[in-house]
Amino acid sequence: MSHSTQASGTRPLDGLRVIDLAGVIMGPYACQILGDLGADVIKIESPTGDVMRHVHRRDADTIGALALNLNRNKRSVRLDLKTTEGKQAALALIGTADALITNMRPRALRKLGLTYEDLAESNPRLVYCNAQGFRSDSPAADYAAYDEVIQAASGMVDLMRRVTGRPYYVPTAMADKVCGMTIAYAVLAALLGRERTGKGQRVEVPMADTMFAFTLVEHIGGQAYEPPAGPVGFPRSLEPGHAAFPTKDGYACVLPYNYRDAEAFFTFVGHPEALEGFTPENFQSKIGELYELLARYTDGHTTAEWEAFCSRHSIPFAPVMNLDHAGEHPYWADGRMLDVQRHPHVGPYRVIGDPVRYSDSPSGVRRPCPELGEDTASVLAEIGYTPEQVAAVTGGSDKGQ
Repeated sequence: MSHSTQASGTRPLDGLRVIDLAGVIMGPYACQILGDLGADVIKIESPTGDVMRHVHRRDADTIGALALNLNRNKRSVRLDLKTTEGKQAALALIGTADALITNMRPRALRKLGLTYEDLAESNPRLVYCNAQGFRSDSPAADYAAYDEVIQAASGMVDLMRRVTGRPYYVPTAMADKVCGMTIAYAVLAALLGRERTGKGQRVEVPMADTMFAFTLVEHIGGQAYEPPAGPVGFPRSLEPGHAAFPTKDGYACVLPYNYRDAEAFFTFVGHPEALEGFTPENFQSKIGELYELLARYTDGHTTAEWEAFCSRHSIPFAPVMNLDHAGEHPYWADGRMLDVQRHPHVGPYRVIGDPVRYSDSPSGVRRPCPELGEDTASVLAEIGYTPEQVAAVTGGSDKGQ
């Protein structure tokens, strides 16, 4: 049994209900975080379900790999919002909610009658979070926006071009996940505000704006000043040599971060003269040269030898981990970050752990990812739907759990 399954006691968000009216990664990830913290998350899905249910399937009958973790700690209600019965059921559920999270575009929300203005009158305590690609008051409000689009629009692709010479995308859904975390903290802030005012509010998280602010934290550079004192960019990150180095038996991040670290490094490899021309004062401005020098000598020692050396001298170090073998790594195993649990429909699967530890209110997995519509009947019954009304909404196809 995993650490997360054993979590008990009062969780931080026990008693709060969140409606997950979102798809793909960003919105569902935000709702996964809130569900891990104890919120009752009800995922309203279309008759065909969230597209992520079908991504990286083991076979045609299993839940996709992404959905297994993105939709844990949620209950699935299948509704067709284009029908009168489906929309009425959705409105009834939203009326019981503390927060709603959606990544539908503004035009679609208006068409369905699910804007903040449509809902706030009947539920003035609702925290309503809409997160789409671009600000709703901009000409781009209804543009399609996937992770790659936002990486391009926010400047992240420009950073990759400056380093590699080509406008690559970062090889992870960076925008979706950063914006998902932003949604989670924004909703929590609004819920705290509601405790003080008694009133909910609309919260908007435009992906492009969020990633623009995220990217510029360290990369605003000389453009921070008016007039500008230089170009954008954080030199340590933009140097072409900013990479892990080869060792005798693999790759590692060996990162002498200051002049003292570099002195220890070059003494260890037997080439203290390599630092000629470097001083504590000019060290940061010559970081590109340093990377070139480091790369000449790291392959003379094994990864374990570098780890021992860096540990003795408090120099930042980590071996490069092969993600295919992460489940076998003692650090992740000891931290229960990839525990194997059993899903009632899928069988054994790996649960990505919650990285945050709470001493008195542990988070964790209370329920695995549901099948599409698995909880429709039971959830609607909780808000007063009779068996006949449930059948009218579902066509008698969804079972309560």
